[in-house]
Amino acid sequence: MHMSDATTTDLYEVTMAMSYLQEGMTAPATFSLFARRMPAERGFLVAAGLESALDHLSGLLVGPDDVEAFASVLHRAPRDLAPLLGLTFTGDVRAVPEGRIVLAGEPLLEVTAPLPEAQLVETYVLNQLNHQTAVAAKGARCVLAADGRPVVDFSLRRTHGTQAGFQAARVGAMAGFAGTSNVAAATALGVPAVGTMAHSYVEAFPTEEDAFRAFARAHPGPVTLLVDTYDTEEGVRTAARVLRELGPAVHAAGSAIRLDSGDLGALARRARFLLDDAGLPGVSITASGGLDEYAVEELVSSGAPIDTYAVGTRFGVSADAPYLDSAYKLVEYDGRPVMKLSSAKVTAPAPKQVFRGLGCADVIGLTDERPPAGAEPLLETVMRDGRRTGPRATLGECRDRLAADLDALPPAARRIRGPVAPHPAVSERLRDLTARVRHRTEAHAGLVSSPSPSE
Repeated sequence: MHMSDATTTDLYEVTMAMSYLQEGMTAPATFSLFARRMPAERGFLVAAGLESALDHLSGLLVGPDDVEAFASVLHRAPRDLAPLLGLTFTGDVRAVPEGRIVLAGEPLLEVTAPLPEAQLVETYVLNQLNHQTAVAAKGARCVLAADGRPVVDFSLRRTHGTQAGFQAARVGAMAGFAGTSNVAAATALGVPAVGTMAHSYVEAFPTEEDAFRAFARAHPGPVTLLVDTYDTEEGVRTAARVLRELGPAVHAAGSAIRLDSGDLGALARRARFLLDDAGLPGVSITASGGLDEYAVEELVSSGAPIDTYAVGTRFGVSADAPYLDSAYKLVEYDGRPVMKLSSAKVTAPAPKQVFRGLGCADVIGLTDERPPAGAEPLLETVMRDGRRTGPRATLGECRDRLAADLDALPPAARRIRGPVAPHPAVSERLRDLTARVRHRTEAHAGLVSSPSPSE
């Protein structure tokens, strides 16, 4: 059986889509995807994951093997699932371009398509935007914490799967990382591949010096030598001796030592002294080992002479905020605005637009509203009738968007510790529509006895 990505979905998407088709409910539906609230210690989010979501939508096709799989898990005859056979995505997508700053409550993406199609793609689209948006925000914060020093991605070995590792490398590059250890990602994305050696390499040789010399013979330069396998200070002295003997062609051309454990600030200061004392001011210091924006900020603020920060596990899984409390909610069906009323999960009706003002003074309004003075609409039409409306965004374009948005953020939102996220306002028209739809919905549910005077 050769199933497609159409089966990478939650079962209830299939059961609902099947029912909609049987009931003839194929009118256009709009779903809005947004984060309900900002994760703790986040002053902003970074829109990411759109390109892989669009890849899925443009390639969606429910084939015979997919129908067989759906029938099997539902314990139904394949003919019962026949209405799904041949389903593709024929709808429109409006979305915030990758790299833009977004806030809680603001739609990252809105899908408008025949109801069964828009429903079936929910799980995959949420999966792509949730993970990448969370990790992109983590990466942007690491770059802010480094305050101009290069940051590189070492996360692949501990991300939750190789696809997640690729996505982490990509959004890291979007955030401004200088490179990644992930060879596949570096090759596919056109970003520098970076890496040094493992402790096992050093341990495989009779002495640390033997290991460093062998590595330099295999890699004529520049080289980065891992100095903390045994005694860090002695490792720095040994690295300095080997690098000095190799000559300026090696040690003056980007070579470095790497610190991976211990008190990185104190070790970096001692290492810098030893390297300078050996006549190697051009040899830089790379630090790794459990780093994220919090540790990087502490090291930078302490004046540690670290030139490059390698962030791994905690970046790749966005360890302190590994998920978004996000939703993909129906806001309109067949021209009728709808909303959810359940406690703590109320949604606003109708397709929306986000109007970005200076300093992220955002207003969430309806799609047909005119922007407030000096504001720009964030959501753009990126897919029409199931086809992309333009070429995929380049990493350079995403980086430029993010850099510009970060520069425009209020300082309190950029803080690493105790950030204060801006709160988007809601337009008067959207507030009025929400009140009317709420009253209508409550009346239909028997929660109020008479219609609102405004209806």
